[in-house]
Parts: sequence; structure tokens; C-alpha cells
Amino acid sequence: MYFDSTGHNDEQSILNELTLADRFNNAEVIGRNDGKKGGHHDVKLFDFASLTAATNGFSTQNKLGEGGFGPVFKGVLPEGEEIAVKRLSKNSEQGLEEFKNELILIAKLQHMNLVRLLGCCLKKDERILIYEYMPNKSLDKFIFDPTRRESLDWTTCYKIIVGIAQGLSYLHTYSRLPIIHRDLKPGNILLDVDMNPKISDFGMARIFDRNVSEIHTHKSAGTYGYMSPEYWLKGNFSEKSDVYSFGVILIEIVSGKKNSNLFNSEEYHMNLVGYAWKLWKERRTIDMIDSTLKDHESSRPQILRCIHVGLLCVQDKPMDRPTMSNVIQMIANEAMPLPDPKNPVAYFTGQNLNELNSSGRKEECYSVNGVTISEMEPR
Repeated sequence: MYFDSTGHNDEQSILNELTLADRFNNAEVIGRNDGKKGGHHDVKLFDFASLTAATNGFSTQNKLGEGGFGPVFKGVLPEGEEIAVKRLSKNSEQGLEEFKNELILIAKLQHMNLVRLLGCCLKKDERILIYEYMPNKSLDKFIFDPTRRESLDWTTCYKIIVGIAQGLSYLHTYSRLPIIHRDLKPGNILLDVDMNPKISDFGMARIFDRNVSEIHTHKSAGTYGYMSPEYWLKGNFSEKSDVYSFGVILIEIVSGKKNSNLFNSEEYHMNLVGYAWKLWKERRTIDMIDSTLKDHESSRPQILRCIHVGLLCVQDKPMDRPTMSNVIQMIANEAMPLPDPKNPVAYFTGQNLNELNSSGRKEECYSVNGVTISEMEPR
């Protein structure tokens, strides 16, 4: 059961706050007021009691997972519709800001490769977002699990890669408000019943001005292994930061390995991105392909091309990386010539790691193996 946002003072006051913030963003970022009203009056407000019933009292048996925002539960509405219920942890100031941010942004977005927001619950101290339920959960559960990995043929992998690219291209170029996700990773790519990918978790996303090439922040947010070098080390981000994250994910999908893993050679310890570039340079890119995909000989040129595109996405300088619209063209048009990728910032020795750690940015909170970085400040 849900009800409209009129006539409920507590809920309406928060929606009004969100609408005011949204209008501020429109004026501040776009630089003009086009007269359109904020998009939150049509957001459906769910009754807390109905969500409690749908999730069996937010039981642990219904729990799908938990992140910095709070736990996520599976629910079933009286009419049989399955939902994902994202409940803000109480007394989480950071979570409240992410809640507002996600509601402002995703309520305006409509694309087949973005997770669909069904509504929210704003009752006293409860802050809940309700999404469509994704039965196959997140991409990381497939590409990094040896058993479930077996079910991923190349046709499915290719569909996932293209779908993520199309979702990002929409965010950067075709949505009314251009958006940088800032925390793209396999755990934030959800899969529907047909294995179509949907980008989720917009709590750290930011609206950007298409006339501004780069934004600087003193509080970086993201996940180690997927953050671009300029964002991780200097706090600079742009749509090319998302392109970098996409490139990492693409290489992980094809290889079945995490970028946080280290690969040894005679001279270097390197992450997956560095290892992929090394193999490409040595004309051994085929060695990057996961064993579950190596039997797809007819698809091998397409697989190798995807690795090549992934390496173009993870180049050190943002200006060298393609846009997501270009990425889609590169993947789809096999006759389109591809430039040689430049060496990514991915080679690490012990000395280099120490240099990175003393490069002028103090890490207040960082992550390894999929835990989200919450804040880094300059010295």
C-alpha cells in the first residue's frame, strides 16, 4: 500500500526540502531556470506498516545485503510485486545526505540500464527507498564466484558490458541533468531476471556542468580499485572518472579476476589493470581471458577487442580516455580502428606504493576489496 505525497506534513516537509535542493541544483549547475517544477511531487510514499509486513518485519531472512547507507531487504507487496527495500541506518548523518542525494537524482532518471526507484518512506526517523527487485543480485556475485561464473557465457557477458556502457552514456550525455556516478563497481551493477544490468546506488553521484571539464573535491568517495588516479590522488573527478571505473569492470568481467589482486613479474607487483596492459604489450592478451570464455573461439576477436577498449578506458590521463558514447561505438563497430592504449598507472613496487601514500593526500578512510572509501582530505 502506498499513498500520494499530499496531506502528510512530516513526509511533505522532507519532499519540499528535496525539491528546493533540486531547484538549487538546476540553477547552480545548469546556470538557468527553465521553469520546470521539481520532480518529487510524483514520488510515491509507502506506508511504513506495509513495508514492515512486506519484509516480514525487516527479518534477517529477508536481508539482501548491507552497505554504508544501511541494510537492504527483499519485500513482497500484497499484490505480489517483489521489491528491494533500502533502509537508512538510524543516526547516520552521512547516510541521510546520501538518501537525499539519491532521491533527488534517481527520481528523475529513466533508462532500462538504471535501477528503477518505486518510491520512498519518510516517517518520523525512518528513511527508506523502495526499488524494483533484481533477482540475480549484483554482478560481483557472478564474475568472482567460481560456481556462478560457469553460467556466464560470452553472449551474456557482452550484453552486460554493453548495458553498463549504455546506462553510463545516458547519465553523462542524455539525461536532463548530466550525472557522474562516482562509485561504479560490480557490487553496484544489479542483474534482472534476464541478466540485463542496471546501475544502482546513486548516493555519491553528482550533477555536473557540461561546460566544466573537471571538478575538485576535498572529500573523495569511491571504492579502491575502481577510482581513477586523478580522483584517488588529487580529488579531481569528471565523467572520465566513471569511464575509468567502467574500464576496470570490463577487464574484470573478461578475466574473472579482481583489480585489487596483485600479479607478480620479475620487476613489478601490479594490479589487474597493469597486468592486462603488460599482456597486451607482449601480444598475449588472450591470456587475460577467463577459462570459462576461452572455448568461445568464434567470439574471441570480440573478446580481445573488449579488453582493448577496457585498456583505453583506464589510461592515466582523463583526456586520453574515450567518452562512453565513443566506447559504445568502439565495442559495436568491429571495423572501427582503435588507438594503442597508453601505460596505465598500475605498476607498483614497494617504493612506489610509499610514494603514492605520501603524495600529498591524507587518507582518512580507505578501502580494500570492495569496501567504500568515505573521505580523504588534503594535507
